Amino acid sequence: MLPETARSGAANNETAMPPFAKAHRLTPPHAARRPLLQRRHDLETCDDYAWIRADNWREALENPEKLPQPIRALLEAENDYADKALEEVEQRASMLLEELIGRIDETDCDPPARDGAFLYYRRYREEGQHELVCRRPADGGAERVLLDGDRQAEGKAFFSLDEALHSPDHRLLAWSRDDNGNELHDISWRDLASGEDGADVVGHSDGTIVWTSDSRGFLYTRMDEDFRTAQVFLHRIGSDPAGDVLVFEEKDPAWFVHLRASRSRRYAIVTVSDHDCSECWLIDLTVANLTDSLAPARKILPRRPGLRYDVEPGADRLYMRTNADGAFDYKLLSIALEHLDSPETSEWREEVPHRPGRMIFNATVFAGFLVWLERENCRPMLVFRANDAQEEAISFDSPCHHLRFERNFAFEQPILRLSYSSLTEPQEIYDIDLATQSRTLLKRQKIPSGHDASAYRSRMDFAPAPDGETVPLSLVWRRDFAPGPRPVLLYGYGAYGVALPDAFDENLFSLIDRGFVYAIAHVRGGTEKGSRWYDNGKLEHKHNTFDDFIACARHLYAEKIAAPGKIVAEGGSAGGLLIGAVANLAPELFAGLIAEVPFVDVLNTICDASLPLTPPEWREWGNPIESAEVFRRLLSYSPYENVTAQEYPPMLIEAGLTDPRVTYWEPAKWAQQLRARMTGGGPILLKTNMAAGHGGASGRYDELDEIALRQAFAIEAIGGGE
Repeated sequence: MLPETARSGAANNETAMPPFAKAHRLTPPHAARRPLLQRRHDLETCDDYAWIRADNWREALENPEKLPQPIRALLEAENDYADKALEEVEQRASMLLEELIGRIDETDCDPPARDGAFLYYRRYREEGQHELVCRRPADGGAERVLLDGDRQAEGKAFFSLDEALHSPDHRLLAWSRDDNGNELHDISWRDLASGEDGADVVGHSDGTIVWTSDSRGFLYTRMDEDFRTAQVFLHRIGSDPAGDVLVFEEKDPAWFVHLRASRSRRYAIVTVSDHDCSECWLIDLTVANLTDSLAPARKILPRRPGLRYDVEPGADRLYMRTNADGAFDYKLLSIALEHLDSPETSEWREEVPHRPGRMIFNATVFAGFLVWLERENCRPMLVFRANDAQEEAISFDSPCHHLRFERNFAFEQPILRLSYSSLTEPQEIYDIDLATQSRTLLKRQKIPSGHDASAYRSRMDFAPAPDGETVPLSLVWRRDFAPGPRPVLLYGYGAYGVALPDAFDENLFSLIDRGFVYAIAHVRGGTEKGSRWYDNGKLEHKHNTFDDFIACARHLYAEKIAAPGKIVAEGGSAGGLLIGAVANLAPELFAGLIAEVPFVDVLNTICDASLPLTPPEWREWGNPIESAEVFRRLLSYSPYENVTAQEYPPMLIEAGLTDPRVTYWEPAKWAQQLRARMTGGGPILLKTNMAAGHGGASGRYDELDEIALRQAFAIEAIGGGE
């Protein structure tokens, strides 16, 4: 039930011009209903819009021109309707876009990272959409642009530069890019003496590159026909990719394969995981062990249900972050590298013990130092230790902040590169000398149009959930406004153990400066309060995610932080599932909803093992193909199936035509289902980026167009005004 303050607020506005007045005068697209009846586990379901999924969807993901014309016509009609419906907010969106652009440091540059005789970094040119990959001599000298992202993007509707990594001997550069938004990357290598790319281009990769120590080749992960990372290959420079050597393969489609280099760059680390457990393998990259097929991969610990771990080799020991033996919030162990082939578990040494409620969420090593990031009640902290010395911690004062390890090439020297930001303070990047604890500020994010951190305030609230839990709720607002009652943009996710960071986002301040409070709901399904917070928001506990988000909205009203009827909620991907679920459960709480690439056709997707992410997702949602109980559970909350005859708030729904994670038909079907069943409210606006995938537009300025439109939508949803 809507709080009394919110209901009375809505009543007071009955005579005012309603939001999206023009949209309500337009006729939205209505797709043909072609009922598809399915009987599973003695339950019959009907999907009126199943036809929107193209039979040749794999082909269309790789080549959008192959999308059948009736489906393309529907998506284009939706885009045309949304554009016309949003004409009344175009002027505001243009104004917001100017502000967003004004906060971009047009010549932004990473802090250079030294590797041998060179400093490597990425930067932008003025008005450039994409990064330049650069280096310069460490002892002084002119910059050289190794790769020009703007030039590579010329003539392409979509371009995303992923990895660009120099070889150990500094003569070559391997680089990967996605030209369609479907996350299928091509990898090329460049001779840095001539500036020319080799003719041997590796395709169907996820973009990851790990050089061999002899600089003669690199490892990469290949995607299978279902867009899953399943194999690791070795490519030798100048050879035909058709002859690349298979180094590692995972045949179970329910497992992801991830590849990365160790910090020491002696090993490649292959991690195989689902959403319940993991298994790690080491591949020695040193010249002494290299043949055309490399040394065999060495398994660290065999997979078993519930066991999660990751590893990082040090100089002479292998370090492991794991939840083994009931350490649900993780502990750190180590073993001598020389004992890796020994099955004796007694060789493992505990480095950092498990402490319930203190989650160790990342760890790395230097020669002589062990470093980790831990989180307790949403607050991250940096902790480190030299060999057997006592732990040292570096803390930050902000109530809502974010810490992250940044890439550098230091290993023998104990120089950690760390980024810090908060909800009010722009990002700062430090080099921290772990031996002396001294910090060197390398970069402070510039906001050319100006940003005074002291003009804003942030705090952490805890909203009471129906089952007695308290849900962390990060808030930021402008200091010269009261924290409420104001309009609120409430953001949520709640899946896969992802902890939403309390990081600085310069784009939010166009809303905050107009009186909005920005709130992050740290609902169950993430790990903000440890692994149990995640476990209690997945599988049979998934409904807690939705209940937590609704509890946060009610808390905002009850504490008079949110003005009556003026909460706009936002989420993307699995956070779009959250938005779709709360839209069905408590639509009266929200003035508007923004769902970016929303995972809303949950039941049909998780019942289809041919889709890219379905088998790996069964550990997160359950397997409804095998279990009637899981089928009924998904049916009970899947947003698409649970649209009902009630009023829904205005919705802005975004999709990407080449999205392999949340395929375009999920949001398209949902929009049609909403219009067909709702009794009032709206409008329901669907915008599909016909040249992008899960991440939306690729250029840094193009991305701001999408953000400006969302913000203009949010302002209109709460009644307009500046």
